[in-house]
Amino acid sequence: MKTAITEMFGIQHPIIQGGMHWVGFAEMAAAVSNAGGLGIITGLTQGTPEKLANEIARCRDMTDKPFGVNLTFLPSLTPPDYPGLVKTIIDGGVKVVETAGRNPQQVLPALKDAGIKVIHKCTSVRHSLKAQEIGCDAVSVDGFECGGHPGEDDVPNFILLPRAADELEIPFVSSGGMADGRSLIASLAMGAEGMNMGTRFIATKEAPVHENVKQAIVAASELDTRLVMRPLRNTERVMTNDAVEDLLRIEKEKGSDLKFEDIIEQVAGVYPRIMSEGDMDAGAWSCGMVAGLVYDIPTCQELIDRIMKQAEDILARMNAMQAA
Repeated sequence: MKTAITEMFGIQHPIIQGGMHWVGFAEMAAAVSNAGGLGIITGLTQGTPEKLANEIARCRDMTDKPFGVNLTFLPSLTPPDYPGLVKTIIDGGVKVVETAGRNPQQVLPALKDAGIKVIHKCTSVRHSLKAQEIGCDAVSVDGFECGGHPGEDDVPNFILLPRAADELEIPFVSSGGMADGRSLIASLAMGAEGMNMGTRFIATKEAPVHENVKQAIVAASELDTRLVMRPLRNTERVMTNDAVEDLLRIEKEKGSDLKFEDIIEQVAGVYPRIMSEGDMDAGAWSCGMVAGLVYDIPTCQELIDRIMKQAEDILARMNAMQAA
């Protein structure tokens, strides 16, 4: 299947594995890329230019296909070495960067001069238009269903994607709620040129996370995520657990007086304990409502092959309907 996204990134299938904290290691990115999609290494999980350079080299040993690096720009008192990370990406010969969080304008000149394509993750049409204006090559339009940070507008993809198609000139992919061939065909029908999957890729054999995490996603329904940090206007969709329910209780009790320090125990520094050690009640971890559509733990190759087969079957059925 050829789309503007497969052509832009030099990939076989219009499927991207989004950057995920403590998930987007070389093993994950290489498995997705080898299966014909675009795998993404999560830059801030590595943290330093030296560690990122090592992870890029590891990924090169595992695949000869295109892969990218995610750079998320977060407010911080001690920000990461973003210039160093950008230099590492360039020196490593990476050709795609997924940016997220705050405006990536500061790094675009260096990336563009190096011939790197930039896809920016956006949760609204207005942010997507801004990404287009500053020179991003594509955007990943992230609906309210997504795991992680859905923004504060609460617009689901059945509205957000057609709105993006009405406004944007650059290509975009759908993100949030994507799991299978139905997701892909629906996204294409609404104007996207492909789809980005996060949660669905965690529940694969190659995902370098604890088995408990994968089983939690398979066991979950679409009702098992929660929205936390809404009072702080830093909303995050996470999988429910004891720590998350405790966090929501604190938010309710504190009301308008809530400060980040009140919930730091439930949200800060918990990813290694969850993703590596499998402590499923350690704290809040990003997970999309799409967990309700995850029923098994295939290899990335099996998953992507299945998605494309289902997409082809849907197209054939729709063509038959038109011909009838």
